[in-house]
Amino acid sequence: MTEKDDENLKDGLSPEEHYVTQNKGTEPAFSGKYDGVKTPGIYNCVVCGEALFSSKTKYDSGSGWPSFWEPINEENVGSEEDQSAGMLRTEVHCNKCKAHLGHVFSDGPQPTGLRYCINSVSLDLEPDDEVDD
Repeated sequence: MTEKDDENLKDGLSPEEHYVTQNKGTEPAFSGKYDGVKTPGIYNCVVCGEALFSSKTKYDSGSGWPSFWEPINEENVGSEEDQSAGMLRTEVHCNKCKAHLGHVFSDGPQPTGLRYCINSVSLDLEPDDEVDD
């Protein structure tokens, strides 16, 4: 990404959104706007608008961040090894724009056994009453 592209992102994102999505930051636990939300809809990438998660796969993990057991489409969410916090984790990002979303862990519910632990500021909820029908 060029410096000019980074400046354009800063224009469209809040400082918190930029910190998390572009610098692989983390919002404080239990501070995100989507942690306890039960609204039906699609969670899109705040940077590029790509559909990432559905409210159908959202659950209360008690972790303090919105958690999902599966992306809306496996091709929309990428992953890579992350050792930044002194431990081995799997970072997840938007495959379209590479925005950092959070991490995925293997302690989630069935049917996948995965917990996508996602920063609220990396998401934009598009409410849709038909999603959970």
